[in-house]
Amino acid sequence: MHNNPPDDTSRDPRSCWKWPHFPGTVHDPDNGISEELYDELVRYTKYASGAYQVLCPRPMGNTLVTQFIDLITATQGFVARDDTRKELVVSFRGSREVANAIAVTSILLSPLRGPGLPKDTDTHVHTGFLYAFKSVGDRVLDVLREQFDKFPQYDVAVTGHSLGGAIASIAALSIRNSFPDNPLRLFTFGQPRTGDPSFAELVETVIGLDNIFRGVHSFDGVPTVIPTRLGYRHHATEYWQFTEPPAPRHVRRCVGGEDPEGSASIPSTGINPPHMVYFEQPIASDPTVCI
Repeated sequence: MHNNPPDDTSRDPRSCWKWPHFPGTVHDPDNGISEELYDELVRYTKYASGAYQVLCPRPMGNTLVTQFIDLITATQGFVARDDTRKELVVSFRGSREVANAIAVTSILLSPLRGPGLPKDTDTHVHTGFLYAFKSVGDRVLDVLREQFDKFPQYDVAVTGHSLGGAIASIAALSIRNSFPDNPLRLFTFGQPRTGDPSFAELVETVIGLDNIFRGVHSFDGVPTVIPTRLGYRHHATEYWQFTEPPAPRHVRRCVGGEDPEGSASIPSTGINPPHMVYFEQPIASDPTVCI
């Protein structure tokens, strides 16, 4: 049985939860991540958190190019431009009702078809996640096309938390396929399994293992709430913060999409407090990431 999400998402979940350490986890300090990479994970967690805000006028202090929302699917996010880093950031909002998004009615796998996506692939993804992407995909690609006309040398970062992470993984494929000359990185946090093994392999091949950062916080149950027995598989590369406190030495770069030494070793408990805090950032409840 899955736990229900906290009733008040404005409250810091850390205030009422004792974070466990997994006794079976053996960590070699040499296998942690660098401070530089850790800082990048924090940065894009903040972007992902900002997508929850109704208004995000200055994402991480940068230029807001556009905010987008589809009223039918409630898919929301923004495109921001960081002129210092020469980067465009596409961020997708998650859902406080992610359990509904992972319902039986939409958990069936559908062929990967949509704006900008590679054709002629025998690849399948979660029907609901794909529908959410398709509702905003054309808009996102049009905005990026306009930006690349003005800033052709800019890189792209695609990010999202929870349901937003699943949408981001599909969107990253679309963007990379549509703009192959612009380097792209994908950052997701608390992403549920999104597609079948073919989808996982396509993401890894098109985007590149070293350009994918799939963050998982301790025993967050959402990444494993959709079981592999339904035909799903995670893509690499997982970065698992396996214990507290948040620190580079406590983040493991896992191997493959379903590393048995990663978060896949922890039974899913559904939506729980770790799902709402990533790399010290309370998700959805910090408006300062938007100014």
